[in-house]
Amino acid sequence: MNMFRLNTVRKKLLGVVLLTTLVALIVALGSIVGYNLRTYHYNLISDMATQSELLGHMTAPALSFDDKQLATQNLNLLKLRPKVRAAALYNSRGEIFATYTAAGEPANFPHVAIADEQKIEGRNLVVSKRILTEGELNGTVYLRADYELVDRLMTHLSIAVLVIILAMTIAFFLSMRLQKVISEPIQAIASIAQEVVEQRDYSRRAQKMSSDEVGTLVDSFNNMLSEIQRRTQALETSNQDIAREINERRLIQQEVMHLNSALEDRVKERTSQLETSNAELEQARAAAENANQAKSAFLSSMSHELRTPLNAVLGFTQLLLVNPASLTPERIEEFSNHILKAGEHLLVLINEVLDLAKVESGTMTLSMEPVAVSDVLEECQQLIEPLAAQRNINLFIPRESQAYVFADRTRLKQVLLNLLSNAIKYNRDRGTVSVELSSNTEGYIRMAVHDSGLGLTEKQMQQLFQPFNRLGQEAGVEEGTGIGLVVTKRLLELMGGRIGVASEAGKGSTFWVELKCLVSSSAAVSPQLAHANTNIPVSRQDSSLHTVLYVEDNPVNLKLVEEVMTFRSDVRLLTAADGRLGVELARAHLPDVILLDINLPNLSGNEVFKILRKEEKTRDIPIIAVTANAMPREIEKGLALGFFRYITKPINVSELLNALDSAIESLNINQQRDSES
Repeated sequence: MNMFRLNTVRKKLLGVVLLTTLVALIVALGSIVGYNLRTYHYNLISDMATQSELLGHMTAPALSFDDKQLATQNLNLLKLRPKVRAAALYNSRGEIFATYTAAGEPANFPHVAIADEQKIEGRNLVVSKRILTEGELNGTVYLRADYELVDRLMTHLSIAVLVIILAMTIAFFLSMRLQKVISEPIQAIASIAQEVVEQRDYSRRAQKMSSDEVGTLVDSFNNMLSEIQRRTQALETSNQDIAREINERRLIQQEVMHLNSALEDRVKERTSQLETSNAELEQARAAAENANQAKSAFLSSMSHELRTPLNAVLGFTQLLLVNPASLTPERIEEFSNHILKAGEHLLVLINEVLDLAKVESGTMTLSMEPVAVSDVLEECQQLIEPLAAQRNINLFIPRESQAYVFADRTRLKQVLLNLLSNAIKYNRDRGTVSVELSSNTEGYIRMAVHDSGLGLTEKQMQQLFQPFNRLGQEAGVEEGTGIGLVVTKRLLELMGGRIGVASEAGKGSTFWVELKCLVSSSAAVSPQLAHANTNIPVSRQDSSLHTVLYVEDNPVNLKLVEEVMTFRSDVRLLTAADGRLGVELARAHLPDVILLDINLPNLSGNEVFKILRKEEKTRDIPIIAVTANAMPREIEKGLALGFFRYITKPINVSELLNALDSAIESLNINQQRDSES
């Protein structure tokens, strides 16, 4: 510092510029390098932690189902992350389940799973993350990635040294050239001042070389000796200026304080908004996790629910096939009834899932009409009484109501059957189930289903009407998918109704539905009631032998219809395994009725229909579609094309026979009309 003080102004300016530049560069570059390395370190750790958690969610199903191929495929997706050099997946016992290594990376992994940790091993970052499913350990994810902190440090230091050298060189040459502008006028003033002091010659004046601060200094120095009065006046003026400046600064300070207060309010507002957004995101994340857990539980439940009736179907079928000669007719009938009940239950499960899918996708179609409440309740009672009898449940359903509601008759019956079956299923043995009808001032009729079961807790009631949620019921305790109430609620909303529940743990539950009430007179809707009975089977008047052609490529379905037709002595059945053969047989035999599958090889059922309708000989033959295309859009498309009836698989034997009778009856009527004309 002493040497610095003894140097000239020129050297001091040069030293100050260079030293300031050096310190600023070191601080700036050091901060940038430190921040960059710190950011790299934490970003890499965060990225690997996120990657391990994501990989854990992706591979959880593979661990649950012991699917090593799926787990290996998921790990191989890490090829898209070059920094990840190796990864391993451990099962719940801590054993290696699946591994992944990048090209050139040694496949060395810990023999057993490591608990959650993040550590640096040489030039590698190792992350271990446990996989938890519903609070239980399902496995562990192990990731090893490149840790390039040292390399990045050396690279940044090299760049920093080059930048410092270049900046100091430029600063040196610029300072050497520009500092003369400041140093030379100051040196001239110092020289004149020294001469005035030594010679006492106050007539000397310093030469003004610029108009900046140095020039002002020269003017002040020249006027100091001869114009004291002017200096005094100038001082007063300066004091006034200072006072005005202080006042202005006070006003500016007040404005700054006001702005700071407003800024603090805005910061608090934005902080509150951010906290609200974070809370909403947390709720959305929790909801997504709950949905995933519910779907996983649903898949597990559906697997059990589908396999249970399939086990009965396959098991009793095998018993019928192993040694049929040793079985008595009673045993064969018993086994067949078991197979039929299991198949019907399996169809109910599939229909529930399909109903939910159609409601959620907006493809559910309803046939809205006035419906007599008493008729629907009577049909429900007939269907539900056997189930109640098995549990000795007392059933009380009123039949004297004259009320009508505007609804889809089939879907309303589905809603009530679901509520009644639940009331019986979750009831006590020898309990009671009752239905109560009432109306309100809003024009709605309420149908309430009471049961004497165990009731629901507050937590269970909050979880009602959620897809796939069985309220804690384990698979196998009670049959069902956990989506019946969801479908019920969606159907009621589509019909303009609503549903609710009142329950108390240990005292039973009451589920109620409300629909718009229309009239209470049976005469007002007699046309609708007449229309509702149009599906009663039509008796045949012609007892002659009728030819029926069935076009079906599936041998099992062909065999089924052949067995059905053995009950009809008035029918001669012809079969064809593809569409082209079906067309030829129709041309050759001119059958009375044609049963036609839609999905046929070579020539589809729709194409066969169009060919037969174009030819004069086959134009008037009633054609009934028998197909697995059961979506409402496909049914509407088939009926619009001109099919006489549209029967979906699995085939309802009664429905098939009724459709066959209707087709033969319509053919007889047409033939009679032609003969009269």
